[in-house]
Amino acid sequence: MDHKEAIEPKETPAENPDRCRENLEKAIAEVKKVLPGMTLLENEPMSEHSSFKIGGPARALAVPEDVISLSRLCSVLKDHHIAPMMLGNGTNILFPDEGLDRLFLVSTEKLTKMFLLPDGAIYAEAGVSLSKLASFARQNELAGLEFASGIPGTVGGGTIMNAGAYGGELKDVIESVVCLYAPDQRLYELSNEQCAFSYRTSLFKKLGGCLIVSVVFRLEKGDGEVIAAKMRELNERRRDKQPLDLPSAGSAFKRPEGYFAAALIDEVGLKGYTVGGAQVSEKHAGFVVNVGGATSHDVYDLMMHVRNTVWREKGVQLEPEIIILPPDYKLEDNGPAVRRNLITVTELPEDEGGVPQ
Repeated sequence: MDHKEAIEPKETPAENPDRCRENLEKAIAEVKKVLPGMTLLENEPMSEHSSFKIGGPARALAVPEDVISLSRLCSVLKDHHIAPMMLGNGTNILFPDEGLDRLFLVSTEKLTKMFLLPDGAIYAEAGVSLSKLASFARQNELAGLEFASGIPGTVGGGTIMNAGAYGGELKDVIESVVCLYAPDQRLYELSNEQCAFSYRTSLFKKLGGCLIVSVVFRLEKGDGEVIAAKMRELNERRRDKQPLDLPSAGSAFKRPEGYFAAALIDEVGLKGYTVGGAQVSEKHAGFVVNVGGATSHDVYDLMMHVRNTVWREKGVQLEPEIIILPPDYKLEDNGPAVRRNLITVTELPEDEGGVPQ
């Protein structure tokens, strides 16, 4: 493992859709041949793996048993220039109705090892849910993760987006992150500083082909009863204010500097605004909910209408917090341009060069 090295993005070649699909089919056949024991779901409906309950079939979704099998899988995919996309609980993603025919998804469902290190820090693999991580910290009288007890995501996804709530963020308690960089098949251990965390983003969100493997959390010793009481308080606030009874992907938009997205949306009269089966929550305007039968296009069109209205009436740009797939989905409307998501790329560079240092 390479310790404390910097990772910088590598440029990927211009993608050819037909070539991407051909490479993907070859990769699927190779995975079946050399990794016969690995769970490989083909044409899997992503509505079953999304908190939005939206999404068509993904051509391939693999479920590695452990980090070793994950590494072997990524090696096979690299031989076919395929960059895998890691999938946690699917709590912050809008999958397309048309499906994904060029992405190879890898579930962290079974990457769930978690334990205390000798120095008192917590080691957790990417598939550990943030609620279980917070409960584990409480059981060991470690304070600092109370805010995460009600966040529905996983350690891997939460680290990528620097998940947070009620004044806390994962960057405040992460000591280091181990990731697998698909282009050169090497493991890197990055310090908190090297992860370049900021509001709802990190190095990993800007770097295609980077897979979170595990995270070490550094917390403070605390009183178990006090920690538990704080968790109950925050979860009660969450239940009171958020539409937890309807499918959603959490906050639809990032908090714009100097404002609150929900307040802006409410002020322009869009609370309850509906497109098809998608609605701006009547309980919390910062959420888009699936009130029944919503399609990805319903959600997308609704979000773009909200962005345009807030921009026109308030002069404030709202940037989606939800990851919109596929990665080349264009976020275009009458408002200002929004950078597309760079969670993943579909092709890896064909050269064998290492990570720039």
